[in-house]
Amino acid sequence: MGATPIPREDKMPKMKTHSGAKKRFRVTGSGKVKYKHSGARHILTKKTTKRKRNLRQNGILKETEEFHVKRMLVKA
Repeated sequence: MGATPIPREDKMPKMKTHSGAKKRFRVTGSGKVKYKHSGARHILTKKTTKRKRNLRQNGILKETEEFHVKRMLVKA
């Protein structure tokens, strides 16, 4: 006789993590989303020291954008 089917919740198809988002964002322990500032790679001579220093800091996403990123980072 055939095996009895195992009851399961409908979770198909599985949600996939957005591969671009997982490279650009990290979720902190408190649930906020961190990101690296853009514009700190090249053409740095025309940027002030203060501006380059501030670009080194990680940014925290606003709550309105956080929702969209967390949806892309399904497992976060």
